[in-house]
Amino acid sequence: MGVPPARADSGVGAGDRWHVEVDRALCIGSAQCIHHAPDGFRLDTARQSHPADPDTDANERVLAAAESCPVEAITITLLGSDETVFPPEE
Repeated sequence: MGVPPARADSGVGAGDRWHVEVDRALCIGSAQCIHHAPDGFRLDTARQSHPADPDTDANERVLAAAESCPVEAITITLLGSDETVFPPEE
């Protein structure tokens, strides 16, 4: 599957690399991340999510997975700068 092109308003910068983490203390195993980014996340035998590759190219599917997590267990930072991509700072 190819990565969809970045939209101007998506926060996904072409050429950016992200570090993706799942807070396993928060993860409830809803599998919404798998639904939105099947190549980006895996569920273990305890139904806990983890990124398939913690350091990945920025893409809208991974961002959609983070946005759809019902408990906001997924954190995305810009690789190298640790700037938060998701969740948005309030």
